[in-house]
Amino acid sequence: MRYLFVLFLSLAGCAVNNVDIDESLGRHFEQEGARGTFGLFDNSRGRFTIYDMERFRQRISPASTFKITHALIGLQTGRLTTDSTVIPWDGTLRDRAEWNQDLSLYRAFRVSSFSHFQTLARSIGRDTMQYWLDTLKYGNRQIGRQVDSFWLNNSLRISPDEQLGLVKRLYFRQLPFRASVQESVKKMMIQENNAQYQLAYKTGLGKTGQDMPMAWVAGWIEENRHVYPFVLQLDMPASMGDAIIEARIRILRAILEDIGFFRGRM
Repeated sequence: MRYLFVLFLSLAGCAVNNVDIDESLGRHFEQEGARGTFGLFDNSRGRFTIYDMERFRQRISPASTFKITHALIGLQTGRLTTDSTVIPWDGTLRDRAEWNQDLSLYRAFRVSSFSHFQTLARSIGRDTMQYWLDTLKYGNRQIGRQVDSFWLNNSLRISPDEQLGLVKRLYFRQLPFRASVQESVKKMMIQENNAQYQLAYKTGLGKTGQDMPMAWVAGWIEENRHVYPFVLQLDMPASMGDAIIEARIRILRAILEDIGFFRGRM
């Protein structure tokens, strides 16, 4: 039950009766041939909606969702001055053309360039990175042997429970970083912003220990000045290939619509 207590403590001291387990949300994963978990926190009411509590407490590689924390550390430590600071390309050609050039932090974050954040990790260094993982109590806090890939190689692991606490604290600028640093990273996460709602998130792709494709979406949706941090984590059979890339967003939007979002009424 330890991770469950982490969730309750990290999100403002909730009790068991503040959690709504909604197993009906599982159909959105099933329709895509996926298995996964989802959690959302209604900040105005102090209530959670969770699908698959057992999986919600299990730690797994954060994949590119670690770029949220990575960017915070880079800005806080001065390795990056602003989100416009350029991170140089390492010269290695990769599949996505947009990665094969110098990129600002903002662009590297938005296109989720692995190599640019590898460069940033080496600049930050192991000791400083470890200090911040310990300070944030980030998952299992393990870097392993490689300071430039620990967030993808299963050395570092975090639960959806813990991820939800992280994005909630980021939204309210409650993390141990300067307020301006947290605001910069929040802006990088905004995907949609209109009169009805703001949707912000960071995605992540990786593989489970069983070599299955897995994915994350961690962020928040805001409607009528009320914020709802959320986290989605899923995996799919290896035979489904890259289908998970688009499926994760379809599942997220289907769940949020099911709950009542995108109509300006929440």
